[in-house]
Amino acid sequence: MIYLKTAEEIELMRESNLLVSKTLAEVGKHVRPGVSTAALDEIAEAFIRDHDAVPGFKGYQGFPATLCTSVNSQVVHGIPSKEVILREGDIVSVDCGVVKNGYYGDTAFTFAVGETAPEVKRLMKVTRESLCKGIEKAVTGQRVGDIGYAVQQHAESHGYSVVRELVGHGLGRRMHEEPEVPNYGRRGSGVKLKKGMVICIEPMINMGKRQINQGADGWTISAADHQPSAHFELAIAVDNGKADILSTFSYIDEVIHK
Repeated sequence: MIYLKTAEEIELMRESNLLVSKTLAEVGKHVRPGVSTAALDEIAEAFIRDHDAVPGFKGYQGFPATLCTSVNSQVVHGIPSKEVILREGDIVSVDCGVVKNGYYGDTAFTFAVGETAPEVKRLMKVTRESLCKGIEKAVTGQRVGDIGYAVQQHAESHGYSVVRELVGHGLGRRMHEEPEVPNYGRRGSGVKLKKGMVICIEPMINMGKRQINQGADGWTISAADHQPSAHFELAIAVDNGKADILSTFSYIDEVIHK
């Protein structure tokens, strides 16, 4: 069942999603060679709790951490660890959720660790652009397939592949609500978008082939061909004419472009 949010609920969700955005910016201050993903996780949890919220991922279906930290060829759901030390040239997708005012916020950003290779920077750029293309279609009267088509067309036109097994989702009082929001699809297909729907659009784009494997930890998803993967996610409220973007990368951009 799809839950349409009232204007008041959307404002509460904006608070949750802005807190996630600020959390990722705080994490971004510490993304550099020599830092463990466990250290990033500790920073995120402290920041969230200091702002009167709780981590949305920790304990969710048994997940053990505040962040998902997925390095290089890892697509999503990487578990932070003291043994995983970031190195110059790595990329790391940091996915974060919070619960504040009874509503979830959920956003992800792929960070460069130091100076990355030009082809990896291009993957990150195109993945972020794919997200923006999808958001343009997230308006009243369009369909979920229009979002997926926009993401897929942009990514594949640059020679990349779209992960199929993992998709975006509705968001609200639960982390995953209907509808599913694939990053591929046919124009004019799928659920019709209505004002008040809140969804997360989150392209997961591989440099090589789209096939993935699940790690022995039961969580970490990686590109089967071991090539880099990028992941960006924003939460939006469907509205008339233009999507209302509830989370933002602006705080992160301020940090990484200093």
